Amino acid sequence: MQKQHLLVIDDEPLMREFVEEAMVRAGHRVDTAGSGAEGLALYEKKQHDLVITDLKMKQMDGLEVLRRVKQASAGTPVIVMTGYATIETAITALKGGASDYILKPFTPEAIELAVSRAFESLRLAEENRYLREEINARYDFDSMVGKSAAMTAVYEQIRKVADSRATVLIRGETGTGKELVARAIHCASNRREQPFIKVNCAALSAGILESELFGHEKGSFTGAHERKLGRFELAHGGTLLLDEVSEINPELQSKLLRALQEREFERVGGTTPIQVDTRIIATSNRDLEAACREGKFREDLFFRLNVITIALPPLRQRREDISPLLDYCLQRSNRDNRRQVQHFNQDARRLLETYDWPGNVRELQNAVERAVVLADGTVLEARHFPLNTGLRGGAAQGLAPGTTVAEMEKQLIFQTLEHCANNRTRAAEMLGISVRTLRNKLREYRGGIEADGDEDEG
Repeated sequence: MQKQHLLVIDDEPLMREFVEEAMVRAGHRVDTAGSGAEGLALYEKKQHDLVITDLKMKQMDGLEVLRRVKQASAGTPVIVMTGYATIETAITALKGGASDYILKPFTPEAIELAVSRAFESLRLAEENRYLREEINARYDFDSMVGKSAAMTAVYEQIRKVADSRATVLIRGETGTGKELVARAIHCASNRREQPFIKVNCAALSAGILESELFGHEKGSFTGAHERKLGRFELAHGGTLLLDEVSEINPELQSKLLRALQEREFERVGGTTPIQVDTRIIATSNRDLEAACREGKFREDLFFRLNVITIALPPLRQRREDISPLLDYCLQRSNRDNRRQVQHFNQDARRLLETYDWPGNVRELQNAVERAVVLADGTVLEARHFPLNTGLRGGAAQGLAPGTTVAEMEKQLIFQTLEHCANNRTRAAEMLGISVRTLRNKLREYRGGIEADGDEDEG
């Protein structure tokens, strides 16, 4: 347990010293006070992490101390001690916000346990608050990053469809944020207080996926030792996300179609129809029309899913969003990894803004987080990003299969020099090599003819 700064208030010196000794032995820092007024004066001055107060004291009792502490800082745990326990005083103390109520006499272990419980409850409450804020910040589409015309149109679609029951199909390349949009729809809907359940259709075999979607009865197959509820049931009243729905096999597609049409299904091994009120959102990075023509996806299921389509543009088609995304990901990576990287330098930002980002937003997030974690200073430079960033974003993108590593390296070096207007110092920094190494490479490529004194041409 983390060691904290405690305040013990009791007008009985022996009890005050007993609790102080127990808490010091547990590793905490302790201040003591012989009256409620003295204790509140100390608390106002030092803002202790936890207060332990006696209930019955002259002039100001423990309930008044509790009220004043909670008024000053609602989050500070207060433990009330008393030798005159009644149900009424216990209820009054707990209703007033006391973390615990402990009856005298008690052992050092008992008070230590009460303190541990109080801090654990505080930690869990803070963690839940953080998670709620994180979810709201991450999935509130009003705060989604990107102000391009394409993304503004997406936000407008989310607003329009959120409160409907209509099935939504979100389409886009890998990494464009399809799940983020699905969660934004749920969080903006009147189902926001109900479950948001996701199933990755591409990650599960047909048999397992059927059980995951619809559940199963005990004994319905080997290993089914008890009844299991499926995702459709778990999402009742809320939203079910079918991620990469194109990967469902044809036999299961027919069962999914019935569930969507009738809003009912049977568990695997069951015979009783189960009705649910579950809103369906599906995602796909494949051409579903082509899959229908090839007989790999049921056309009637496609029509059932394709009631409303939201198409997410790839990042290369909304380049004006790259810069604000970089800043957002930098801020988030700093927070998540406890770093204090301040900004991208000019070369790094230019490099990242001109890259095609084939992995879209997810690739950008990963690239920034990796750079933040590995950076040895407060500024991100081009050298902090993988070499394939420059390769995949430039003309070398079209290299034929079988191109040698040496030839790829050569093309990358010349492209970077061109990007830097032949400034070799800057090019070397972007490539993550020394100017001497760059000069040696150029001498090698140009048949040994290379001037030595022009590292900063251009």
